[in-house]
Amino acid sequence: MFFFLLFLALTFDTQGVLPKRDHRENITDAVVRGKHIWERNDCIGCHTLLGEGAYFAPELGNVYKRRGPDFIKAWIKGQPTGVPGRRQMPQFHLTDQELDDLVAFFKWTSEINTSNWPPNIEG
Repeated sequence: MFFFLLFLALTFDTQGVLPKRDHRENITDAVVRGKHIWERNDCIGCHTLLGEGAYFAPELGNVYKRRGPDFIKAWIKGQPTGVPGRRQMPQFHLTDQELDDLVAFFKWTSEINTSNWPPNIEG
């Protein structure tokens, strides 16, 4: 009985807290296009986003806060780095507009209240 009541209390709390953490009103056309670029290039096949995805490459849910927009664009444009012994990100040949849209998606993602998840800033 105790665990059932605990489950009900946590469910009630979640229903009250989650709507306050929602930031869907900040979704712009650029964010939507950036999400499509993320999906089209299967970025989650190597990267994690808010802890979900593959652990082959770094977490990108907070990359905007960690690195900033200019670094993100330069990094993507500069791939593959050709450094021996390192994992190599493919060159996707994204246009400047696509890079801007992808950065907008990363900015939006970085603003999600994740209650400090993932706990390691680098994922």
